[in-house]
Amino acid sequence: MVMDQAPPKTPKISISLADATTEVQRAATDLHHLTIGPGPTLTDQWRQAGLEPPDLQAMRTYRIERVRAQMALQGYDGALLMDPMNIRYATDSTNMQVWVMHNGARYCWVGADGSLIVWEFNECEFLDAHNPHVTEVRPAKGSTYFLAGPRWAEKANQFADEIIAIVAEHAGPRPRIAVDQTHQVAYQRFAAAGIEVGNGQEMMELARRIKGPDEIRAMRCAVHACETTMTEMHEALTPGMTERDVWAMLHSGNIRRAGEWIETQILASGPRTNPWMQEASSRVIEDGDLLGYDTDLVGAYGMMVDISRTWRVGGGTPTPAQRHVHSLALEQIERNTELLRPGVTFGDLTFNSWAPPWSEYRRYCCQYHGVGQCDEYPEIYWPEQWDDWGYDGVLEANMVMTVESYVGPRSGGEGVKLENQILITDDGPELLTTLSLDL
Repeated sequence: MVMDQAPPKTPKISISLADATTEVQRAATDLHHLTIGPGPTLTDQWRQAGLEPPDLQAMRTYRIERVRAQMALQGYDGALLMDPMNIRYATDSTNMQVWVMHNGARYCWVGADGSLIVWEFNECEFLDAHNPHVTEVRPAKGSTYFLAGPRWAEKANQFADEIIAIVAEHAGPRPRIAVDQTHQVAYQRFAAAGIEVGNGQEMMELARRIKGPDEIRAMRCAVHACETTMTEMHEALTPGMTERDVWAMLHSGNIRRAGEWIETQILASGPRTNPWMQEASSRVIEDGDLLGYDTDLVGAYGMMVDISRTWRVGGGTPTPAQRHVHSLALEQIERNTELLRPGVTFGDLTFNSWAPPWSEYRRYCCQYHGVGQCDEYPEIYWPEQWDDWGYDGVLEANMVMTVESYVGPRSGGEGVKLENQILITDDGPELLTTLSLDL
């Protein structure tokens, strides 16, 4: 059953800022990294570019309302979230985002009754005080073997005991909750306690798919920061650099411009551009090489910028083979972008998009995918994969998609990777990433 929406209870923050030391008070307020924000230099650059930084409180409200609306649609009384991307969406709080992807030391509860509880890593409760939607913060109980060693089962059961008590308090006598991921002990204990568990990752992906106005503003700022860094990379790119020298510039520029991390390290040059998916190496880039890369970048405000470019290194004119393969990749991007309109189905995208013949050219793993905080639902595969992987749905306004292209001749030679990020509007596709696709 889904309980009627109720006002949030009086916050029970486990660390009282009124009684905290000055250092903890400031860590939770004026010294909090989300309070400090990107800084005046960066925000001034965005405003000079005609961009408006997001209203973070409005974005937090939009996101938690999206989660609760999706919970109601799917009949959930609450949700237990352990995926750090989902926690960020529901609470706009961060703590060692990549580290907690493999150490379950941070999680949250979203209740249909208005409760929003975060379990924080060791003495880090102050990291959640900036969000007025958070009603309580508690110390987390991690049960990975790194954290708990041979006591992992003990800690896992303590975790389950606490969540079961929370569900009893906030979800009524016959609870149905969404869980994105947790450990086996918790699933077993929830079942024994009579708690029905549904797919929380599905619920959160569906909640995250439609971007609010301030998420779009945040993404525009992240794109500007990313493309500024890419321009610096292009200007600095010379023969004699290694692939890692170039890749390090993207990381450096991302961090300097309020970014967070990069999900992959896909960058290749010359003969390593075909087949695709090679990771950056110590190879020395030669004059006339093609160099391609995929940003896969979690940037400013935690918004992803996922685009690809391929450049010719050094002076001179691209060879006929380089021009030919680039022209095919560019045609694929341009033709397939036009399909990104409200009302178009995933099946339409799958079967109506264009690509060079697979028998002659290697291709990317998908044609399109959603993007927000990271790669998100949906992913659009190839026509011959439909029976094994395909699923239908409908594009809606304010979804953001990437359109993908990789073309690598099976006969040999270099390949070209291109990708753009597109906002779907009522008037059609709006290109968010405007850096040139030229070689």
